[in-house]
Amino acid sequence: MKVLISADIEGVAGVFHPEQTRAGNGEYEQARRWMTLEANAAIEGAFAGGADEVWVNDSHGGFRNLLPDLIDARACMVLGKPRTLGMMAGLEDSPELVFMVGYHARAQSRGILAHTINSFAFARVVLNGEEVGEAGLYGALAAERGARVALLTGDDVFAEETRPAFPEARFVTVKTAHGYSSGVTRAPARACEMIRRAAQEAVESAAAAVRPRAAQARPARCELRVQTTALADLFCQMPALERIDGVTLSFSAPSVEHAVRTLNCLSAMSFMLR
Repeated sequence: MKVLISADIEGVAGVFHPEQTRAGNGEYEQARRWMTLEANAAIEGAFAGGADEVWVNDSHGGFRNLLPDLIDARACMVLGKPRTLGMMAGLEDSPELVFMVGYHARAQSRGILAHTINSFAFARVVLNGEEVGEAGLYGALAAERGARVALLTGDDVFAEETRPAFPEARFVTVKTAHGYSSGVTRAPARACEMIRRAAQEAVESAAAAVRPRAAQARPARCELRVQTTALADLFCQMPALERIDGVTLSFSAPSVEHAVRTLNCLSAMSFMLR
């Protein structure tokens, strides 16, 4: 069994402030180490549960935050950008299971460091009628590729809003949100212990009842609310986008993958206005 781990940083135990997520300071260096340790815990648990192969995808910012010299030597790493499938790069090699480690709540929620893809650009993303964060969006992409999301970790707001989309998955809550930049956290060592155990259980359960899923692309309709009218003006230079009002856009795509790729291209475009 092959497992793909998508590792973000905002949902990691001990991470509460934007400065911890941005390169160039000591707080970030500590946070990326905690991120690496949580990814490692998921890797170790997956192998303990019977996984044959584990890949870990660095899914934050520039996709080069994980510390390779600390990662379990049995795992492979997916680093750097651009990449076609973004936070789910590695799906191309057909994993059976996906873990989302260190994930966060969607934009405009009360979760710690909550956002969806790009906090500067996107205020709300709706996919096929359902508001989604990064987990919902990339979980739909995983399903389209025939993989099942089996483990998700982050804060309590993230778990509450995401659980309905993945009712069979295991959730590990490593911290409780009191606001955008405050809350209560588990110690990193305790968080890693919880993640390791849940990862092992997730693989063991899947191995006992493995049912391969066929990959199947489905048409996707996306509605996007952006942060400013200037961003809407910019994004609508792409002829596929339709403007609904000053800050709301929509587009159709032949698959979830195409919707994800469009959103990531828009995110990259937004840097023109920073």
